[in-house]
Amino acid sequence: MKKVLGMGNAIVDVLTFIEDDALLQELELPKGSMQLIENETLEELTNRVIECERYMVTGGSASNTIAGLGKLGVRTGFVGKIGDDAVGEFFKSDSVANGVRPHLQTSELLSGQCIVLVSSDGERTMCTYLGAACELYAEDLDIHMFGGYDYFHIEGYLVQNHDLIRKAVRLAKEEGLKVSLDLASYNVVEANLDFLKEIIRDYVDIIFANEEEAHAYTGLSPHEALQKMAEQCDIAVVKVGKEGSYIKAYGEEFRVSAISANCIDTTGAGDLFASGFLYGLTEKQPYDVCAKLGSLLAGNVVEVVGAKMNDERWTAIQEEINNLTK
Repeated sequence: MKKVLGMGNAIVDVLTFIEDDALLQELELPKGSMQLIENETLEELTNRVIECERYMVTGGSASNTIAGLGKLGVRTGFVGKIGDDAVGEFFKSDSVANGVRPHLQTSELLSGQCIVLVSSDGERTMCTYLGAACELYAEDLDIHMFGGYDYFHIEGYLVQNHDLIRKAVRLAKEEGLKVSLDLASYNVVEANLDFLKEIIRDYVDIIFANEEEAHAYTGLSPHEALQKMAEQCDIAVVKVGKEGSYIKAYGEEFRVSAISANCIDTTGAGDLFASGFLYGLTEKQPYDVCAKLGSLLAGNVVEVVGAKMNDERWTAIQEEINNLTK
């Protein structure tokens, strides 16, 4: 079986259930927002919710994708940076439990974490401390990390570090890996447009984008954006939410519907779509089947809170995969 290496922000999500929204008002946190916080705010917030029910799961876009692949039995690895602390140790051990081989550097900063404040109505307010995660630098990479893998998947949140991305894709290509890029966020695309066009033209084989990211990259509607993106790489995927996805691979074009789902939280939907699609590629499935596998995983993860699913759901997913890939 082919192997997949991922690289991204090593972040632990700390899901924290708050009784009411008074805490959000006191800390001036807009309900439903996502914002970056510094160490002082992290410390204050942690102290304020110490009595609340909470649990930790590994997070980060590429980490979610790689964990999903690991759950499907793909041999995987992940490149990132953690702190020398309990949160970092959890990220490492949980990655291993998900079938992922960690290639983790250590920083003097605290490990990256996202305090996810879950209100009684299910709304999530996210406070993200990047910490050690954002200290992954080009000099942390060496070619041995890439040996033995077939695909290299990068989250778009890293593209702001141009030196890191340039070295990573160059090393991946030297080792013969196919490079997969999830554009991750339209504002990141807008801020790094020229760089992205250079990297995609010269190194990227597979692009994943939702319609906002595709528009930010091309200025076009989803289907038109697909055509433009497919001129620059082998496989382009544009996801259009509950309308499904457009795929163009080596000149062949497909439209695949989303599965029917009881959506309660879209966190991780794009990440798990990539898991399913890449899984299909490792199994040498037709490209439309790859997209159906992506839709299957995305449709399941939106039915749970967060980007992680229990073993019972993964067992059911595997049965569906077996039916799709007969």
